[in-house]
Amino acid sequence: MDKKPIASVARTREILNTYGLRAKKNFGQNFLIDVSVVARAADASHCENAVIEIGPGIGSLTEQLAMRSKHVRSYEVDERLLPVLNEELAGYDNIEIILQDFLACDLEASVQELVQRYEGVSVCANLPYYVTSPILFKLFEGPQEIEYITVMIQKEVADRFSAKPGSPDYGALSAESQYLYEVKKLFTVPRTAFSPAPNVDSAVVQFHRRLGVSADPAFFALVRASFQQRRKTLYNNLKEYTGSPERAERILQEAGIESGVRAQELDVSAFQALYEAYRRTAE
Repeated sequence: MDKKPIASVARTREILNTYGLRAKKNFGQNFLIDVSVVARAADASHCENAVIEIGPGIGSLTEQLAMRSKHVRSYEVDERLLPVLNEELAGYDNIEIILQDFLACDLEASVQELVQRYEGVSVCANLPYYVTSPILFKLFEGPQEIEYITVMIQKEVADRFSAKPGSPDYGALSAESQYLYEVKKLFTVPRTAFSPAPNVDSAVVQFHRRLGVSADPAFFALVRASFQQRRKTLYNNLKEYTGSPERAERILQEAGIESGVRAQELDVSAFQALYEAYRRTAE
């Protein structure tokens, strides 16, 4: 193919002008105009078998994934972009565009089908800021066959996912995601890599699934309760959550955690010990 990559400034401008497109704010659209960014994200995504993409836009990342993957299944909610994607990506026979809100798709069925046909599946996407959390939580609660999730998100949110205990960014979101995944922030993406440029920088973060660990709503509820009032001690938050000062104290004793600590000081293993003690004291 002799055309410039879709993510190049010239090609993006050409596509937008040809189809009379403008970014829709209500879809959180910001088109990537830096080839090195999308190539680097695709390289890191472990997409060699099948890959699920969410929100392809005009296909800048889709194109790079197609160069590296057996099959790209891409979910797009903006029907204006279908003819653009079908035309601009016509040179690739391994791309499947689905006009559907990803949040409404049957992720379990989709993943099982892709695994059966292509042996493995990962996720790689440039996520709209306004819907980042719902999409990620759907993925977190989804099939464990998705070993790698590589996403471009708002840098501030990426910092929270990858934060370590004791840092200002560390919170329930950090502990929950790190319970399920090894979380790594791969690189920062400046706002100038997008058109139109957003008001904040982005970052590419990768989630690598921990073997044998599944989403447990009760564990997550306890973690969130522990962070309910960040300035309060863990004991005080547990006391409110359980409704019993005695049980809160017993939980901490059985978990081997001092009553004066705060939730932001605990790593994932400490939260696991806390949860096990919480379960035992309910018996």
